[in-house]
Amino acid sequence: MKGLKQIRCALVASTFLIGGIAQTAWADSDQINFDMVVSAGAKACLPNVHAEVTIKSNGKGDAEDMTIFASGLPSDTDFDVFVIQVPTAPFGVSWYQGDLQSNHAGNAVQHFRGRFNIETFSVAPGPAPAPVVFNGPFPDATLNPPFNPIQMYHLGVWFNSPNDAKKNGCPATVTPFNGEHNAGIQVLNTSNFPNDHGPLRNLQP
Repeated sequence: MKGLKQIRCALVASTFLIGGIAQTAWADSDQINFDMVVSAGAKACLPNVHAEVTIKSNGKGDAEDMTIFASGLPSDTDFDVFVIQVPTAPFGVSWYQGDLQSNHAGNAVQHFRGRFNIETFSVAPGPAPAPVVFNGPFPDATLNPPFNPIQMYHLGVWFNSPNDAKKNGCPATVTPFNGEHNAGIQVLNTSNFPNDHGPLRNLQP
């Protein structure tokens, strides 16, 4: 996309070596731009899937705007976006951020507002009762385990349905990564960055 490339020329790059290949997140004081790559489990069935992500601070330091531009997806298909602790299994702590829908050409654009920077984290100061709403293949827990703050700097995108995955030649594995906990496999992630330095860590507004 020409617009993103022009933006990148004006930004400072942070580069990491993953498997001997340089991976770069482009950042200035209030914006980062980076790529997402096809997940290992989807490479054979969706080899051309790719996404570019732009995250920009709203200028007040209290929220960020994240836009995902994805291509190479199956047409007219629903996907789910998560902020995750690590980009591949077992994923660690994972937060359901929202949905992504492809058009007839297999492209998708979605905007999210939230916290997507070096301070993105989850915490459970103590155990507490949790509502049980969904009882599918991954039923809701009734009680949370306590844990100290865990920083979460990666992104992942999953098929909303294992049937959609199967229809497009992918494994029909059921995962908990949608609102009802009966999603399909992961399609995109940020495994092009280190587990402990996902791209969201580069935004320090």
